[in-house]
Amino acid sequence: MSGLRERKKAKTRAAIQEHALRLFRDQGYADTTVQEIADAAEVSPATFFRYFPTKEDTIVLDRLDPVMIELFRNQPPELSPTEALRTAIREAIGVLTEDEWELESERQRLVMNAPELRVRMLDQLYEGIDLLAELAAERVGRAPDDFAVRAWAGAVVGVVMATYQSAVDAPMPTYLATIDRAFEFLAAGLPLEFTPPER
Repeated sequence: MSGLRERKKAKTRAAIQEHALRLFRDQGYADTTVQEIADAAEVSPATFFRYFPTKEDTIVLDRLDPVMIELFRNQPPELSPTEALRTAIREAIGVLTEDEWELESERQRLVMNAPELRVRMLDQLYEGIDLLAELAAERVGRAPDDFAVRAWAGAVVGVVMATYQSAVDAPMPTYLATIDRAFEFLAAGLPLEFTPPER
């Protein structure tokens, strides 16, 4: 019974977020009210606030995170954290429909471009580093606050952010190819050859 309740809650949360993202796209983030989102999702404002404490939470919530966490933990133990995460991201994004990918792309564009969300985005980046450090620590048998573990987690966040910026508007296959390339670069140790300027 509790599983059914959780599925219904997840469905309601997803529906509210989808309506919010469509309204933000059509009329702008700042000009969209919680009441309008609630009306579009056919819920009361009180129900909205049970699922999202603030309007900005409808954007920062990444529904793929729980899926990728589970996929990461289920990767073969012989895979490095980088390869395990690379595979988990590919699998999680690969099952999205075109409409779902468009909504996810819209969410990412809003997160990166709305001035009202920049402070919250910074908080989210640190939360992402904490989460990745915990997952990597589990895989390699080290502490989440281990220097190498946190440095890896920070590098991953940087690579993913750079990839989003360059490919978030691209079709899903192009995005997947870009993030694959980014993780390949990360796995290689982020080599960057210095080319002296011509005199």
